[in-house]
Amino acid sequence: MSSNGTLTVPGKRLPPELRGGWPLLGHALEFRHDPVRLLRRGRERFGDIFAFLLAGSKVAVLTGPKANEAFFRARDDQLSARAAYQFTVPIFGKDIAYDTTPERMDEQLDLVTPALSEQRLRAYAAFIHEEAERYLDGWGEEGEVDLLKATNELTVYIASRCLVGREFRENLSSEFARLYHDLEGGINLLAFFWQHLPLPSFQRRDRARVRMAELIAPIIAGRRACAAEDEDFLQTLMTARYADGTGLSDDNITGLLLTLLFAGQHTSAVQAAWTGVELLRHPRYLAEVMREQEQMLGQVGELTFEALRDMLLLERGMREAERLHPPLVMLMRKVIGDFGYQQYCLPPGWLALVSPAVTGRLPELYENPDRYDPGRFAPGREEDRKAKFALVTFGGGKHACIGTTFAYLQVKAIWSVLLRRFDLELVDRHVQPNYATFVVGPRPPCRIRYRRRRRAVSVSLGDRAENAGHVGNVPVSLGTLKTSEKGTGLLNWCESIGTYNAGRSSVPFPDRVCDHVVRESHESHGSASRFR
Repeated sequence: MSSNGTLTVPGKRLPPELRGGWPLLGHALEFRHDPVRLLRRGRERFGDIFAFLLAGSKVAVLTGPKANEAFFRARDDQLSARAAYQFTVPIFGKDIAYDTTPERMDEQLDLVTPALSEQRLRAYAAFIHEEAERYLDGWGEEGEVDLLKATNELTVYIASRCLVGREFRENLSSEFARLYHDLEGGINLLAFFWQHLPLPSFQRRDRARVRMAELIAPIIAGRRACAAEDEDFLQTLMTARYADGTGLSDDNITGLLLTLLFAGQHTSAVQAAWTGVELLRHPRYLAEVMREQEQMLGQVGELTFEALRDMLLLERGMREAERLHPPLVMLMRKVIGDFGYQQYCLPPGWLALVSPAVTGRLPELYENPDRYDPGRFAPGREEDRKAKFALVTFGGGKHACIGTTFAYLQVKAIWSVLLRRFDLELVDRHVQPNYATFVVGPRPPCRIRYRRRRRAVSVSLGDRAENAGHVGNVPVSLGTLKTSEKGTGLLNWCESIGTYNAGRSSVPFPDRVCDHVVRESHESHGSASRFR
């Protein structure tokens, strides 16, 4: 080590190391308790790049737009997502994603692309709306619920209907909920390094994976037997072909369904929960969102694909919640070939990570970065476009997520229905992130109090909207969006989804399948207004 604290090896200069921690464990305890605080401390001391010891492994942390760009543009033979995410293999299955070659994984990801076509998204919009209405019908007139628990339950129903199909959704049971919980329990800090330890949580994970496959297999067999077709991901996979012309085996289909279900549902649930927390914390902006609801649904008369696409104020509220509370606070790679940034070189064997949570609150990018201010994404400000890779909540470059439309579609629909059906109040106002989970949602309790509206903005597919005069105790009136903003939002699906370049899908699952679609401007500006 040099006199300035920078690690050195012959011919290479390693990043400066954050000192402290415990022998061998390094900073593992602090990392487990509050990783963002640890990463921000390193950023404040060293800048774009530094290193720390984590459970015997060296970890390089890259933050800021330029460091993010270097990370996401690195070659796969330098920074490997496959090597970093081996903990997913027991969940996703053999020969799926990180248990296959990069080329086969790219093919598997490309197979998903037809399921994100405009035609399919229109069908999903109807499914999502139906599921939201059905779920909320069970709430009664008033009461309290845990918000994250509710969004988790609802997004499981939505994902089951859109991904696996109506048959699976109609037969969901308490067993499925338990199995899903056991799968989630298999992702923790230990799993990053020793995913096959004989721990009870890993044993439950493995049993749940086997049983999940048993539940899905009859649905696949039934569709094959009667040649039934439906508009869901299962149908997409059953008709898909690899480049060599071969179809997917039942094991492949089951593995990809579980991958999509698992990787997508939880991030959407967390995104929906944080969106609601911040809206209910800020009644003035909530009133603006409600005015938009009145305007959009008053114009269209039904909760359509187009209406959801054009809810720009709700969208900005979602993006601001996403910036402040990214579901994935870090994205990781394993260094398998020398990787350089600035004057430093990372050798093979290290881990490298970027942190959307740290970059998303940099004052050089965002004015008053700790303040909730959805207007920062409005035309004329667009703070996320100050630099490339300024907002990397779900990846960037060729490693951007592929399901943004699906995620935003369901979160928008959930909150459109919730806000029109109920007066809502956040019971626990000082909600903090729960870093005990891999996908970082609100720490419980995160309760909301609800009361069903007597004069709800009652909109279902094909029904006209009624006027709603209040958001809680905040009076609202019809507002007007600037016509120049029409169709320029993150969900500008109609004009763009048809031109998405499927051949460009070469992105790791945890970065991509968590419900986002790669876009050209996300690569160039850190935002997303146009699909490839």
